[in-house]
Amino acid sequence: MSEIIIKNLNKNYGKTHVIKDVSLKIESQSFTVLVGPSGCGKSTILRMIAGLESINSGTISIDGVKVNDLAPRERNIAMVFQSYALYPHMTVYNNMAFGLKLEKLGKTEIDERVYEAAKILQIEELLQRKPRQLSGGQRQRVAIGRAITRKPKVFLFDEPLSNLDAALRVQMRVELAKLHDQLDATMIYVTHDQTEAMTMADKIVVLNEGRVSQSGEPMKLYKSPDNLFVAGFIGSPKMNFIPVKVLDKDKNKTKLDLLGISDFTISKTSNTFEKGNNLTLGIRPEHLTVDKNLKSCWKGKVFVVEKLGSGTFLYLEKDGDPLVVETDGDSKIKVGDIVKVGFDPKKCHLFDPSHKSIE
Repeated sequence: MSEIIIKNLNKNYGKTHVIKDVSLKIESQSFTVLVGPSGCGKSTILRMIAGLESINSGTISIDGVKVNDLAPRERNIAMVFQSYALYPHMTVYNNMAFGLKLEKLGKTEIDERVYEAAKILQIEELLQRKPRQLSGGQRQRVAIGRAITRKPKVFLFDEPLSNLDAALRVQMRVELAKLHDQLDATMIYVTHDQTEAMTMADKIVVLNEGRVSQSGEPMKLYKSPDNLFVAGFIGSPKMNFIPVKVLDKDKNKTKLDLLGISDFTISKTSNTFEKGNNLTLGIRPEHLTVDKNLKSCWKGKVFVVEKLGSGTFLYLEKDGDPLVVETDGDSKIKVGDIVKVGFDPKKCHLFDPSHKSIE
């Protein structure tokens, strides 16, 4: 078992407070992804778990043992970095065996661990090569293999795929998910790419400015974001945000004005807003419908068409960010067309003046 408990974690660099009272529970054998924009603190938290960054206050426990004051080598973790950090003069075998030699393990055990890791990662034929003879994906496999040979309680990944091309990133995502299933290990993975987070994680932790905005299963965050930040960060293309005004409300529903064009009623309400308040309506691109006779409609001019084969994204002009609509892959709509867009209010999200989600 390798459960990680983080309580009230804080980190300062001088007068800059970068990690702000973060508390997390990372289940044993889970694949947890820390995601957020650059500078949100995700890599700092990972390095604090690894023991590479000091803690100003709070605690980190692994398997019920407080590790705040333990050196990195005493925490039984392995970390894979964005840079492969391989020794260029050593073969793949020696790179993978290096840490085991420092632990003074016997040659037989070192051989067993290296060949076992190489087999899992399908790099047996590369063991006598030098890093300069490898592709980027192969180098990343070697870096992961070096971590596997340690047989740690916890694997920490700090944006390990960011140096790879798009096709190889997709392949490596699949291989990392498969590796997690094979090893039954606790893995914590840092990325700024929400697609990586959605496709790989058992649990996603969304960070913003050093705080946890929301955590939970990927589809829960997608379908039920707690706030405007999570709603806009999870999903690609991101959720559309449209300003609306409260025309009326009761204990069961709210009547809203949509851009001064039409009004509609949504079965969401809260005591956090009143009649006359300005709110934010959130609609995913796949929940917008083109050319349907729905009441909640408005017109827009298409200025970009993205054809992706299985689907087409239309970008419509509106104040602020464009309105993004997902439609059929064989859509005949072209740039310059004026289209009528509608939606089902049951599939909308509503956010109060403080940007909290209204259920």
